[in-house]
Amino acid sequence: QVQLVESGGGLVQAGDSLRLSCAASGRTFSSYVMGWFRRAPGKEREFVAAISRSGGSTIYADSVKGRFTISRDNAKNTVYLQMNSLKPEDTAAYYCVADQRASSYYTRDYDYWGQGTQVTVSS
Repeated sequence: QVQLVESGGGLVQAGDSLRLSCAASGRTFSSYVMGWFRRAPGKEREFVAAISRSGGSTIYADSVKGRFTISRDNAKNTVYLQMNSLKPEDTAAYYCVADQRASSYYTRDYDYWGQGTQVTVSS
């Protein structure tokens, strides 16, 4: 089992950057596929990005491709989401996710979720 704690959210202006962090508990962080989802007010939950166990593979939603970068530091049990060129439509609660199933990278089905961190982008 793993516990996830997100940080780094805040209020920024359009065009600004933010970096979200997700710290995971436990000694087997490198065995988890990690990812980020978001939920905007009144909208469905949306997949944002995922990273493989080694960090060698990443995948993104079309809406953030080229602007967001997911990375991980297995020595620090932390996954990051670098968000550049932020837009008002990026406003949402961002959730860190984890799963030990390798298939989660493709299925976007994750067992473990953090509590979320709010990102608000003003125009």
